[in-house]
Amino acid sequence: MNRITSLFKVQYPIVQAGMIWCSGWELASAVSNAGGLGIIGSGSMYPDVLRLHIQKCKAATNKPFAVNIPLLYPNIEEHVKIIIEEKVPIVFSSAGNPKTYTPILKEHGITVVHVVSNVKFALKSEAAGVDAIVAEGFEAGGHNGREETTTLCLIPQVVDAVKIPVIAAGGIGSGRAMAACFALGASAVQIGSRFVATPESSAHQNFKDAVINTNEGDTVLTLKEVTPVRLIKNRFYSQLESAYNAGASKDELQTLLGRGRAKKGMFEGDLDEGELEIGQVSSTIKELKPAGEIVEEIMEEFNSTIKRLTSLSI
Repeated sequence: MNRITSLFKVQYPIVQAGMIWCSGWELASAVSNAGGLGIIGSGSMYPDVLRLHIQKCKAATNKPFAVNIPLLYPNIEEHVKIIIEEKVPIVFSSAGNPKTYTPILKEHGITVVHVVSNVKFALKSEAAGVDAIVAEGFEAGGHNGREETTTLCLIPQVVDAVKIPVIAAGGIGSGRAMAACFALGASAVQIGSRFVATPESSAHQNFKDAVINTNEGDTVLTLKEVTPVRLIKNRFYSQLESAYNAGASKDELQTLLGRGRAKKGMFEGDLDEGELEIGQVSSTIKELKPAGEIVEEIMEEFNSTIKRLTSLSI
């Protein structure tokens, strides 16, 4: 029995990442209905909006789903209260100290997973009592680690360091990549970028089109001084690059970033002035496809890859 499918009570060890502005109830329920674990990304939601998404997700699927909570979010206490009241079975926490809310959530029977980008925080998460860890490599979209450790290097290090199951993330968008992560010791994969380009994603169509048109080298990890984030290069990124070249301070970079950049780009579709968060794997995404089809395709390719590898003899 796979440790993650057993822990989450799902059919497949595929987790859809809880991405801001992209992961609402429609995407989460579609992935859960297809046998994976769908996640509502609460980082872009006011508390009443989160409650509505949870209720709609419960109405759309009878399968387990999760909510991602960035721990630095200003309304985090209200989010945790709503999650407990709505009896969400699984929580993925990120961007903060898991010690703060893990005990409270587990007291209410909620399975807790924390996202990390290095071994140090994987160990701290395990000590905090989480049930599993997402180890996210440098290739990932959205907020990322400062160390720039790639998935290929990060996963085996984290797997060797902790006893709890590890979910691999960063640069994964196919069954072949999933098989590679399992070879490194992961028990499941978390996939974000591939699920952005779906009809069920709440991202703006302009952003979905931009993802599909992304080529190799079109994304870059930046803003390490503020919060590391991988972006598609656009006019806003050019402004950032100019600021760096002029020796901008952290405060100046924060001012340039301002508020609502991600919403402007990903949710409202402003491809020039918005922050377009996506992973390196976006260069391999060439069409819009339903989330359920993506889950099935990844599992088919994963199984055929495992079969092919087991037939090899050297």
